[in-house]
Amino acid sequence: MPMTTRRAMLARSLQAAAFAAMAGPFQPLFAAPQSRRFKIGVCDWSINKRSDPTCFDLAKEIGVDGVQVDLGTVANDMFLRQPEVQKTYLEAAKRTGLEIASLAVAEMNDVPLKKDPRAAQWLADSIGVCKALGVTITMPACFCAGDLDMSNAAEIDHVVNVLKDVAPKAERQGIIIGIENYLSAEHNMRLLDRVGSPAVKVYYDVGNSTDKGCDILKEIRLLGKHICELHAKDGNHMLGQGRIDFKQVRKALDDIDYSGWIQIEAAAPHGLIPDYTADCRYLKAIFS
Repeated sequence: MPMTTRRAMLARSLQAAAFAAMAGPFQPLFAAPQSRRFKIGVCDWSINKRSDPTCFDLAKEIGVDGVQVDLGTVANDMFLRQPEVQKTYLEAAKRTGLEIASLAVAEMNDVPLKKDPRAAQWLADSIGVCKALGVTITMPACFCAGDLDMSNAAEIDHVVNVLKDVAPKAERQGIIIGIENYLSAEHNMRLLDRVGSPAVKVYYDVGNSTDKGCDILKEIRLLGKHICELHAKDGNHMLGQGRIDFKQVRKALDDIDYSGWIQIEAAAPHGLIPDYTADCRYLKAIFS
């Protein structure tokens, strides 16, 4: 065998061994994305491509399976509501061979769902956008100005009423509203119980909940089937190098029989492309 061939084989063997070591008993992902239980994606805003269909090109370079795309901004009038913009995104996904994983409404961090009627309208509109893009999850973000406080009865009542109004439309269209917030698992369960719709679930972020001092393994098991999708981050750390044991996260997700997308929304202390590429490989080695 030529020396160059032996060297190439040795390099591949060492790389496979490294992935296996990171993943413990779990095997790296080699199957086609369509046949896998887990898929790894990236948020368009995390790779500095919010409201930019070239997010798919950068995501392909990183090595993920798809992109969670944002509905838009006040400045562009939440432009994914426009059919011509939707077409651009669909074409970009097809051209790169990636998927549109899910939809987010990140502008609700500044235009709060808990009190601004614009946010309620965007949420209702996002149901149709999901159908047009061929995705099943829309994620209203509730942080910053939109942060939820269970002690503020008026604001929580408003959120519950908005969700009750929109949920029937989501149910008819087969769309899940995955609300993301800083609430504990127990408080999220109370919120979901009040809404009373199978179309309203929790979009769980292991990094956010860790920041709040929550036991994420306990919370994942408590929320169970109420989790519709996840964000993966760990403060200022690269994945697998900080506070969160993602092998234990995998075990918790196995316990609730979760399958679907895990979106990278992580820090990139050494640079976006190298760090997100490494994060992608790390997650794919664990979440087979």
